[in-house]
Amino acid sequence: MSTPPVVAAVDGSDDSLRALDWAYDAALRRGAPLRVVHVRQYAAWIQPEVLVAAPPEAEDEVLAQARTHLAGRSGGTGGPAGEADVEYRGLDGLPSALLPELGAEAQLLVLGSRGRGGFASLLLGSNGLAAARDAECPVVVVPRPGREVPDPAPPAGPGPRVVVGLNVDSPDEATLAFAFGEAARRGARVEAVVAYPWPARTWVTPGEFTPPAADQQEIENETRTLAEGFLAPHRTRHPGVHAEARVLPGDAAGRLVAASPGAELVVVGRHRRRLLAPARMLGSVTQAVLLHAASPVAVVPPSPPSPEE
Repeated sequence: MSTPPVVAAVDGSDDSLRALDWAYDAALRRGAPLRVVHVRQYAAWIQPEVLVAAPPEAEDEVLAQARTHLAGRSGGTGGPAGEADVEYRGLDGLPSALLPELGAEAQLLVLGSRGRGGFASLLLGSNGLAAARDAECPVVVVPRPGREVPDPAPPAGPGPRVVVGLNVDSPDEATLAFAFGEAARRGARVEAVVAYPWPARTWVTPGEFTPPAADQQEIENETRTLAEGFLAPHRTRHPGVHAEARVLPGDAAGRLVAASPGAELVVVGRHRRRLLAPARMLGSVTQAVLLHAASPVAVVPPSPPSPEE
């Protein structure tokens, strides 16, 4: 069986070329081919009889630019050695529909945080949002360099790190497995950010809250115990990867964004479909991290539900 490719979506923008560089490096690390895809969009409202035919792939300027950009490329300083097998493919249609479909054949889909559409972030438009929400494979969004993060958190230790969000109330094995796998490929450690709400308030009547019944240290210790339990099997599978749980009070999205500067990657999960909410959702934490993190962000589809769920 052939190895599924890493897919990089390009549109000719500088942001997509940065994503292309990231995808090339990821393909080398995974021993996978790289598929460079340009979705050529044409206005859906134009009548078929006046619709200009799409250019053949050989004349696709965006794909030609990508070929030139990758010409003679090999593993750079600090990256894996060798050259990736690269193929180029042009598709015609709506990016918001076709980009998620690329994930069906890919092990990873990589996008830039902005495209030619001029959005403040690609994730504010339909294309990137659709890919991160609907693709069957993990989606990595590469931000523009220099994105500022207010009150960045100091790293827990030296060296490269992969940051992953861990919700002890609803942990997802696929997200943790992806983070540990990426850390192993990059010689990095895992920094699991585990946020718990504090101050904890109990609602009594409208506008009234009672003081927290539990001590903060007690809540933090309980949260840490749960987190260590969820990390344990992944430590066993990846004995060479050092992992540390950073248990912190407050907002999960804010804590993940604060940990993002200098990280190799921030890994977050996508919401699992529920009976009363069958549509795929990103979740507020994931959307906030995508929009504000200073490092590339991987959005990982949830593990398949167990038979008893």
